[in-house]
Amino acid sequence: MSPAAAAAWAALGRVRDPELDQPITDLGFVASLRVEPGRIRAELQLPTYFCAPNFAWLMVADAHDELASLGGGRVEVVLLDHFAAEEINAAVTGFDRTGFETDGADPALDDLRATFDRKAHTAAQERLARTLAPLVGERLPEVTLEEAARLAPDATAAVVRRRARLGLSSDSALCDERGARIPADRLPGWLRFARTVRVSVDGNATLCRGLLETRYGLARDGTTPAGTTPSGPARPVTGSAVEPPGAGRLYGLSR
Repeated sequence: MSPAAAAAWAALGRVRDPELDQPITDLGFVASLRVEPGRIRAELQLPTYFCAPNFAWLMVADAHDELASLGGGRVEVVLLDHFAAEEINAAVTGFDRTGFETDGADPALDDLRATFDRKAHTAAQERLARTLAPLVGERLPEVTLEEAARLAPDATAAVVRRRARLGLSSDSALCDERGARIPADRLPGWLRFARTVRVSVDGNATLCRGLLETRYGLARDGTTPAGTTPSGPARPVTGSAVEPPGAGRLYGLSR
C-alpha cells in the first residue's frame, strides 16, 4: 500500500457513524478506496437501503472533508445502494451543503451531530465507570480524570476524545453532558441511565454489522485498499479482569 493510500485510509478512519460512534473503516462501511495522482475516490456502503439519510449524509460529508484535508487533488465520495444516494452524492460532490433536505430536519445537521456526540459521551462514561468501579470502590464519584488516566488509560482516552467534540472541560472522571461532576447521591441513577445508552449503542452496532454481513457478505474484495487489513471492530471496555466481590455492585455496574 502506498503512503498516499495509507493516509487516505487513516483519514476515513477518523469518520465515525454518528449513532454507533465507531469508525466507518471498522464497521465495514468503506466499500472501496482508490488513490491516484490528483484524485481520491471512496465508495461507502451501509447496512440497509433505508438507513437514516441524516446519518448517511453526515458520514459522506465527513468522509469528503477528511479526504479533502489531505490535499491530494479532486475528492469523490460516493454512497452506494441507498434510496437517498443520488441526492446525497450530488450535494456533497457539488459542495452544496445546504441543498440536502431530510424530512424537515436542519440541513446543517449540527444539532443532530451534537445529540449523538452527547450519547457517545454518556456511553463512554459508563464504560469508564465499569472499569474504575472494581479499582476504586466507593471513591468512584471522587476519581479525577488524572487518576482515571493512570488506572484505565484506554477508557479514559475514549472519554476525553468525546468531551473534546462536545467542548466539555472537567477534572472529574465522570461528569454529565454539561461537564458538571455527578454527586454520589445521583451517581447510581445516572449510571443506570448511562447503561441503557451504552447497551443501545453496542446493540445497534452489532445489528448493523449483522445486516451489513447479510447484505454484502464478509470480506468482499475491494473493501479495503490493496494490502490493507482494517482494524477489527472496537471492543467496548467492560471492566477489569479482576473484580473484587461486591465492588462492581456498589453502583449497580455488575449487571
